[in-house]
Order: sequence, then structure tokens, then C-alpha cells
Amino acid sequence: METVTNYAFKEWDIAIQALEMGKTIMLLRKGGIREQGGKFKVDHDKILLYPTLEHQKPTLLKPEYANLVQPVSSGWHPKTIKISSFAEITHILSWNNAQNESSIHSLIKYHIWNQEFVRDRLQFKPQQPLYILLLRTYKLSQVYNIPYHPSYGGCRSWIKLQEMIPLTHSRPVLTQENYAQQVSTIHQILQPS
Repeated sequence: METVTNYAFKEWDIAIQALEMGKTIMLLRKGGIREQGGKFKVDHDKILLYPTLEHQKPTLLKPEYANLVQPVSSGWHPKTIKISSFAEITHILSWNNAQNESSIHSLIKYHIWNQEFVRDRLQFKPQQPLYILLLRTYKLSQVYNIPYHPSYGGCRSWIKLQEMIPLTHSRPVLTQENYAQQVSTIHQILQPS
């Protein structure tokens, strides 16, 4: 197992909080504007979680999460970024618009977003699949407050931090049994036998 990394995955701060609290194991992605070729792909399966405040929209979250969002103006970023967790992307599932839409809506209780967010994601680049990432999240042994760097900006999923962050002594948010059970349930919803 790697002991340090500087590969990070950008996601809404509220989503990372939910991952760190064990409230979800799921992220939904189509890809950022600056993704290579305009398409989402997983570059690394073990990644630091980089929280972004920009573009968080309370109107796209379930009520229990919407109240926790602090809106910021476009282009704003903090002087330092708090890195407190990393995750292993254990499963990459895809859903396309030719599949039964009820299955994707059945996942609502397993993520933090509302139906409007899911509908928006499905309608955005409808010819491209919606990627469902399942992540086993680990809390780092300490919180790292790293200086913001201009290379971290922009609408993209993947960034390379200016510094390496140790992964040693991290602890999983969920037990292996609990995580495996959630993965199994999500698989059954998307691919019923």
C-alpha cells in the first residue's frame, strides 16, 4: 500500500463531509469542464479528498445537507485547503440513459443529492454515461492545511498537490463489513438479477 500521495480528487466540501461521516459511499460524476477530452475518467484509485466550496448549490442537496452549505462567489478560494481524508475508489459503475431510469432514482437514499441534481446530471451530456463511484473513505492521522495553489483551480476532477501527504495510520470510516454490505445493496439496485 502506498504510504504517501499527492493525487487529489476535487469534490464539494459537503460531499466530502458526508463521506468522512460515513453518511455515503457514493459520488456521481459526468466530468468537469476542463476534463481531458470533456469526458470523465478515473486517473487514480487511491486519492486524497480535496474539498471545494465553489459551485456548491443547496438547491441540489437533500434538506439535511442543504443547510450546511456556505455559499461563496464564483472564483473564490480559501488561502489554505483542509485535507483530512483519502479514499479508495473500489467500484466504478456507469449508468446510461438507455437504462431504466427508476434504478438510478432508487439510489437516492445512498447519496446526498436530491432528484433535481440527478435529473440535471442525466440531462448534461446525455450521450455520456453517469459514473457512480463507490469510495471507501479513510480519515488521515491528522488534518493537513495546505496552501492554495493556482494549479488547483478550475472545473476538473483531478489535481496534483504541490506536496506529498502521508497516508500511514489512517483509519477507515466504515468497517469492511458495513462497506461491503452497502456496495452489495447498490449493485443489486443497479443490476438486479
